[in-house]
Amino acid sequence: MPNETKWPKPVTTQTDEQRRISDDWMQYFHQICDSRFSAVAKFNHQYVVDHSPGGFLSTLDVGAGLGEHLNYEQLDAKQRAAYVALELRKNMANVIRQQWPTIQVCEADCQKRMPFQDGHFDRVVAIHVLEHLPNLPSFLTEAYRLLNKQRGRLLVVIPCEGGLGYSLGRRFMSKRIFEQRYNLSYEPLIAAEHVNKADEILKELKRLFVSENTCFFPLRVPSVQLNLCIGLTLKPRPSAEKFTLLVTRRGCSSSTFRPALESDSRSSSFRLGLRPKIEMDDH
Repeated sequence: MPNETKWPKPVTTQTDEQRRISDDWMQYFHQICDSRFSAVAKFNHQYVVDHSPGGFLSTLDVGAGLGEHLNYEQLDAKQRAAYVALELRKNMANVIRQQWPTIQVCEADCQKRMPFQDGHFDRVVAIHVLEHLPNLPSFLTEAYRLLNKQRGRLLVVIPCEGGLGYSLGRRFMSKRIFEQRYNLSYEPLIAAEHVNKADEILKELKRLFVSENTCFFPLRVPSVQLNLCIGLTLKPRPSAEKFTLLVTRRGCSSSTFRPALESDSRSSSFRLGLRPKIEMDDH
């Protein structure tokens, strides 16, 4: 199909020095975000708090950074014990362990199968994460698997990547800070990190989830071009479950399974535009 995004997207190969700078920058940016970008940070985290399902117990915080989202939560002892912070970068995961010793920390790639049972979590939280994932459908399929299908919710905040407002804001804020700190161009790093645009992410979310709430920031006008961020509250599509289970059992990739779905106009997956589970590593 024309304009259909092909997944997974190519991954930029980085040198050891580029990876060192990337890890240092991400940790530094998380450290300064609340103070330098306080209005945006407050929206990012408060949106999740305000739209969490009532009576939730377990949380998977994907791409947890330095664990700063926990500063906005009012969790009891049971909720803290059932809180998993998932972070790929070792330097940032170690900070979470030091600052939040009562929660669980898992170093893993969210685009691969994670070591949790089906339907384990009441919340999967992803704050400024989806734009980084070259295999976004793989993560969304895994989030679908991990969420409780009755009460579970995927709580997402994404930047308006590809929009005019976000591009201008980045030019005068994070770009300037990065180039002053490292005396390097910001463009190669952000091109390697932000691989997905907002429109691509929104389209992919619809395949397995139904939106219960969408909130644009700061203007509240539903426009990617005019805003900086979008918060979304999503529940799993009941009709998607049989396809994710089928593909998981067969061990098929999405490219193998999709033609059968798309060739049958009577299929609910065709009508809803659902993407079946893609191939992931088994544990």
